Amino acid sequence: MHELEIKVPASRPGSYKVAVGSGFLANLWPQIKSAFGHRRPFVIADANVVAAGHLDTLLGGRPVPHFVIDPPGEVSKNITTAVAIVEAMEKAYLGRDTVVVALGGGTVGDVAGFAAAIFKRGVPIVQIPTTTLAQADSAIGGKTGVDSSVSKNAFGAFWHPAAVYVDVATVRTLDERQYRSGLTESVKHALIADAEYFEFLEQKMDVILDRQGEVLQTLAQHNCAIKGRVVEADPDERNQRRMLNYGHTIGHAVESASNYRLLHGEAVAIGIVAAGRIEIEMGLSEPGRLERVTTLLSRLGVPVTLPPDLDAEKLIDLIRHDKKAIDRWPRFVLLGQLGRVHCPDGQYALEVDRRIVEKVTQSMVDDR
Repeated sequence: MHELEIKVPASRPGSYKVAVGSGFLANLWPQIKSAFGHRRPFVIADANVVAAGHLDTLLGGRPVPHFVIDPPGEVSKNITTAVAIVEAMEKAYLGRDTVVVALGGGTVGDVAGFAAAIFKRGVPIVQIPTTTLAQADSAIGGKTGVDSSVSKNAFGAFWHPAAVYVDVATVRTLDERQYRSGLTESVKHALIADAEYFEFLEQKMDVILDRQGEVLQTLAQHNCAIKGRVVEADPDERNQRRMLNYGHTIGHAVESASNYRLLHGEAVAIGIVAAGRIEIEMGLSEPGRLERVTTLLSRLGVPVTLPPDLDAEKLIDLIRHDKKAIDRWPRFVLLGQLGRVHCPDGQYALEVDRRIVEKVTQSMVDDR
């Protein structure tokens, strides 16, 4: 056997700008054209974004090819939608000189990013998040993907955006449930990285729920800064970036088990409470910490207990299907203290005895 070694150079270092403001969506298109004028744009939105008027506001009557995901939400976050988008781009005679513009929430950003990553082996994407969840988390970091029939984000790619524009005024069109659910990601960021930010959320929650402009910008700036620092340190999730999955391992299982009746942030809230119980079982929690977290989540109006129709065995089976599982069991992100992840030996995701997870899951079933 003859062997030949092929050396593949590392990717070039890159960066992108995240612009945060309020009320600039109507004036944004000329900026995008100026930055990507040599590329042909293709906009991806969903029916909610269209109904809220954001697509018309962005395009201002310009005849730009676009695709509207309908029905909106996780139910359409699948490979069929991604294929339909790619084929729509082909039918519009678009090529590698395309720039995809994602206008919407987490599902739009994830699907559009995945489509951009696979179209003609990859074209740039601009993210314009319009929900509290997307503005806090999913628009930044380059994680893209769609769900399979078994688990969340089974198909995906790291495809970092070329630019992100956060107009916080867009979240005022969200219904109350969507608005509150997305704020769970803000709580998660505070828990893993900034105890003072957690205190800010506790003190300002009434103002946040009132959707006042100045506090919305403060939220976005804090979230983007936290997410940005972690992504810069570990863009491909080799270790440190795993901390962003706090509450998500069990949360994703809960979301799938509910057949996506629960919104992502609602399921993550339950996952955060479950992580807090695991921390207590492992002797990692300060007295009263879980109660403090649960109180804040309850003020948001997101669930902190399992829905009545979810059983422990189904959840454990779905946890085993987690995309980051090793030997059919995932690692878990846990807190060492409020605002800091527990990372012995520098590892941000830890092995947790399956019996502890089963005990916690069963206790959450029993406590309903």
